[in-house]
Amino acid sequence: METIGLIGGMSFESSAVYYRLVNEMVRARRGDLASAEIILHSVNFEGIVALQKAGDWAGAARRLGDVAERLQAAGAGCILICTNTMHLIADEVAAKVSVPLIHIIDETAKSLQAAGRKRPLLLATRYTMEHGFYGERMKSLGLDIMVPEAADRTTVHDIIFNELCAGRVHDRSREKLIDIIDRAVENGADSIILGCTEICLILDPDRLPLPGFDTTTIHARAAVEFALGGEEEETEEAA
Repeated sequence: METIGLIGGMSFESSAVYYRLVNEMVRARRGDLASAEIILHSVNFEGIVALQKAGDWAGAARRLGDVAERLQAAGAGCILICTNTMHLIADEVAAKVSVPLIHIIDETAKSLQAAGRKRPLLLATRYTMEHGFYGERMKSLGLDIMVPEAADRTTVHDIIFNELCAGRVHDRSREKLIDIIDRAVENGADSIILGCTEICLILDPDRLPLPGFDTTTIHARAAVEFALGGEEEETEEAA
């Protein structure tokens, strides 16, 4: 089993989900007492948010690149940045290590393509929806993403940062997100990307008006596939 290196803490709410999902998937494949080999470096999110607000992406790249180097030195066989937004600097982080960086956008695109989806709505932070890196990479992989209108982008961003990252989940906010999805259905969306690793805390991808693709689960599954070399699951029930 390869050791999985997680760059977490952005926020720790979703990092905890990563840890649980990866271990549950390994247990499903290896048996009840099996768990994953994981090294988690959890950063102080407050410092990362300050860099985001300042537009200091070079500083953020240096910070996460240093963490990636430490994870590799500690024995990680792959690296995951446990957040969609910070994939804006994924190439810079990947350049700091020789082990693979498992890219959340690439893995999500594979899942969408396998399901025959071409026009997903992206629900994410303002940085992810507006900076272009997500849409451009998706387009290069054959997918044409939609993003909500400006006011709805603000709503999604605020729900993520003011509520989900702070451990708060409100039914009214869930209703607002569903309303945004309903408008996207009318505009031709064929699927939903839960493009922030905290959105799975408030939306169930299997209970949406359109097929949902949870990037947290997709990313975790890709890490397990790498760690176990794609070995088959032990039983159908475990899957």
